[in-house]
Amino acid sequence: MHIPDGFLSTPVWLGLDVAAAAAVGLVARRAERGMAQDMAPRLGVLGAFIFAAQMINFPVAAGTSSHLIGGALLTAAVGPVGASLVLTAILAIQALVFQDGGLLALGANIINMAVVGVLAAAIPLRYFPGRAGLFAAGASSVFAASSLSITELRLSGVPVSAGILQAALVVFLLSAMMEGLITVAVMGAIQRIHPEWAGAKRAAGQERRVLGAVGVAAVVLVSAGALLASSLPDGLETLAAKLGIDGRVYSVLASPFADYEWSAMPTHALGKVAAGLCGLGLVYMSCRFAGKLASRRTGGNGR
Repeated sequence: MHIPDGFLSTPVWLGLDVAAAAAVGLVARRAERGMAQDMAPRLGVLGAFIFAAQMINFPVAAGTSSHLIGGALLTAAVGPVGASLVLTAILAIQALVFQDGGLLALGANIINMAVVGVLAAAIPLRYFPGRAGLFAAGASSVFAASSLSITELRLSGVPVSAGILQAALVVFLLSAMMEGLITVAVMGAIQRIHPEWAGAKRAAGQERRVLGAVGVAAVVLVSAGALLASSLPDGLETLAAKLGIDGRVYSVLASPFADYEWSAMPTHALGKVAAGLCGLGLVYMSCRFAGKLASRRTGGNGR
């Protein structure tokens, strides 16, 4: 799902970088006007969980894998503004530290997942209650972001035949359905602990229990799940191979944490776990800081 550098033409990635900067600026201003002070811990823990979950690829079709994006889960838990902030922070850290998604293509990934994906999730969550809304939100967010990535490839002059397009859309649809199911399952587990999780009222004791459980789950995913993740390429990587553009990928910056593995560690397993734990810390601190900064400017009187 993360577009690397080399896939998009300069006018496309540059235009999307400008659009993403404007969109993130708008989201930040909206957060300053309406985010409650006690949302900062929730943003930090959920951001860490989504980062950890995105490291876990699972098979969805023959030779292809997928992973949770988390836009719908975040939107249900913290609203579309908070979801956009958290996903933007995750995408920036993934590009800068782990070389997952291109640095020049960061704007495209933000537009696809943190802006359009979140908006696609917010609509069904607003109009359809319960599990149906959660499933539709998860599915629509992933399918919208995936479809937009194909559009950006075509705008960059990459020819996409009807057959390849059809196959890609099937894979993206399967990934979207898995996102919907995971969103329903995770929110269901959270709401059993804290029924008012997505509401305006937040009981401190229940909030701490949920955040503690989600934080533990994030550490478990990074420590154990990442080592068991599927090594199959994701939908975008499979599409790139079929289009013959997978060889175009390049990196603007070098990183010792590339591909979510700390190269200084003596073994592959230790490198994966160490990089993942470092990522958890970075995402948690970044998202929590963003939440605190926004709530300070509003005096903590928002949502």
